Amino acid sequence: MSDRPRVEPLSLEEAQRVADEVGIPDEMARLNVFRVLLRDPVIAGAVHGLLASLLWKGLLDVRLRELLVMRIGWRTGSVYEWTQHWHVARLLDVDEADLLAVREWETSDRFGAIERAVLAATDETLDDGVIGKATWAACAQHLDDGELVELVVAIGNWRLFSSLLQSLDIPLEDGLDAWPPDGVAPDPPVP
Repeated sequence: MSDRPRVEPLSLEEAQRVADEVGIPDEMARLNVFRVLLRDPVIAGAVHGLLASLLWKGLLDVRLRELLVMRIGWRTGSVYEWTQHWHVARLLDVDEADLLAVREWETSDRFGAIERAVLAATDETLDDGVIGKATWAACAQHLDDGELVELVVAIGNWRLFSSLLQSLDIPLEDGLDAWPPDGVAPDPPVP
């Protein structure tokens, strides 16, 4: 990640003006990712719509959601995703030790069957583009049909965010330290 995005972000004032036109709240328009995405207001509005649905209207337990987001951030080396969702997860009272444990979830004793199934589904989607039959069955033991659909969409959404954050070189907001709380990045670091 560089200090400059590949596409120049709108000024804060311009981002908020454009965001108002497409129904994106000011607090989202302040984020560097939306200041860049708002260069294409239609796409920014669509991306925000899905994101808002998952964050504020979702069926999936918020702890499970944040664990899968943190796993994607870690596996893909997305410093922005890890850093932003570290703060989101902590605001939702997700235990710090659980967030750190997603780095090596397979050997961690912090997770039960549902967390392991969701994290396995996340890894399989990242590796193969699909949740395998055994992992799907494990998820289905704990999640209803609506939650299962949302699980697939959530993994896809935050994989999309990881790709766009890294491809556009979106920098962290001023004052945020990368890879909280310990500054440890994936090994080997992602270029």
